[in-house]
Amino acid sequence: MADTENSEGGAPGGDEAGAPKKSKLKLIIIGAVALALVGGGGGYFFLAKGKKKDEHAEAAPAAAKPLSFVEVPEIMVNLAGQPGERVQYLKAKLVLEVKDAPQVALITPAMPRITDMAQVYLRELRSSDLNGSVGMFRLKEELTRRVNAAIAPNHVNAVLFKEILVQ
Repeated sequence: MADTENSEGGAPGGDEAGAPKKSKLKLIIIGAVALALVGGGGGYFFLAKGKKKDEHAEAAPAAAKPLSFVEVPEIMVNLAGQPGERVQYLKAKLVLEVKDAPQVALITPAMPRITDMAQVYLRELRSSDLNGSVGMFRLKEELTRRVNAAIAPNHVNAVLFKEILVQ
């Protein structure tokens, strides 16, 4: 009976307790190695992919066409105001940013239309409409929208201020 107790309760029970610990330890080690391999492979993939993007990003600006600019004649208008207020004037030099040089030739004949549109719009403004960077941003966006409507189907990327003076 002593043999059966030893075989049932002694050494075999200790081996059974040791076996699951060893298998769990092996499982953890295998999992850690697999995780390290997957993490290393993923890191290499993203780093190698990032280098390829940088090479393409550097090549793209060299191949990009330079922007062209069209100057609009200087515009000077009086701003709208309340009766009895001092008259204020706005002097603006605008430049149109276009995508490429062939569009310059298409936009130049429409310059009188652009100048007229800008003068009519600017004459409606009050000096309070031009206060701060928000006012200037709104003015720039509205002028760009109106210029694009005046020269359709051609397109300008932006209206830029070369000089703007409110007096």
